[in-house]
Amino acid sequence: MKIGTLEMKIARVEGFQVSVRTLSGRDIRSDREGMPPWPYEKGARDRWSVARWKQERFISLYPGFDVDVLDGDGDVVEFGQTLLETVRESYD
Repeated sequence: MKIGTLEMKIARVEGFQVSVRTLSGRDIRSDREGMPPWPYEKGARDRWSVARWKQERFISLYPGFDVDVLDGDGDVVEFGQTLLETVRESYD
């Protein structure tokens, strides 16, 4: 699966945009291939924090990569304690 396809699938399932990057923080081309598919069909609970989502849903599946969760303005959610509910509501 391409990085761009993975990012779109995560957005569709989770209700917020993400940007996959290297552990050193570099952007990755969206046409890079070889990523396992996103296995989830339902978004994580609203009460989960961004940090919990990253650890339990992303990092466990894609070791060697990091991910930025983006709010409705396209800005990186800086605080890991931010609830997913808050992030999703920023898209309204």
